[in-house]
Amino acid sequence: MELNSPERVTDLTADNPYARDHFGRPLVPAEILERMQKVTTEEAWGVLEGHDYKRQFEGGWHNLQPQRILVGRAVTCRFVPQRPDVHEVITDEGTRNARDGDHSCWVVDHLEAGDVLVVELFGKVAGGTAIGHTLGSAIARRTGGTGLVVDGGIRDMQHVAQLPISVFCRGVHPTGLAGVTLVEINGPVRIGDATVLPGDVVLGTPSGVIFVPPKLAAEVVEKSEQTRMRDYFGKTRIAAGVYTPGEVDRAWSEPMDLDYEGWRASVQPEDLDL
Repeated sequence: MELNSPERVTDLTADNPYARDHFGRPLVPAEILERMQKVTTEEAWGVLEGHDYKRQFEGGWHNLQPQRILVGRAVTCRFVPQRPDVHEVITDEGTRNARDGDHSCWVVDHLEAGDVLVVELFGKVAGGTAIGHTLGSAIARRTGGTGLVVDGGIRDMQHVAQLPISVFCRGVHPTGLAGVTLVEINGPVRIGDATVLPGDVVLGTPSGVIFVPPKLAAEVVEKSEQTRMRDYFGKTRIAAGVYTPGEVDRAWSEPMDLDYEGWRASVQPEDLDL
């Protein structure tokens, strides 16, 4: 028994417009991930809600690195409370497939550069610590410094907080991971009120974490960039005395829209550091 198959991952993410990895997971291009770094939670939410994706955000986190923005492709895994017969089946599967270490190590071996580990642990903190210093270091090394989102706990916070990764968790506890079984890798997971699929773009900000389906990732970054361009234009026109703040802060008139389009055609976004 495998914990998932590329065929099932492909079926679950059938509307993915991009290439896939050997696990079947969508690979949103690195260029879009880089642009996503400047997107706000509210900008992403607006696009997702407009496409009827209303349950992609989760807040209320313990954020170890609030000064960092977390962006990457989701590698998901799901734990359930331990039941002896199920645990034995999964452990035997790991032995047959030469999986190293405890269940919590298996998914880390799936991580690649630009990935974010997303762990469903049903809010368990004591005995629900998905990582400590060792696995945190492995995540940093394998992903190039993205991080993880765990609907559960972590341990070794004093060490983990010094790693070059972002961590969103429900709490911290000195216990190790116990009383749970890993039952799926790269399947759908529930993170609070959000449903996450493998390959979703994870955007973690001080507001919380939002999960963007691959098919909407380009639209999210494009609309965010459009918003920043319009904001920049409005501020420069106010500073120049062309428009009042009240004119800029409401629906723009047709002459203002024409003014903006003419200005927009004359500048390159990358030159404005938006």
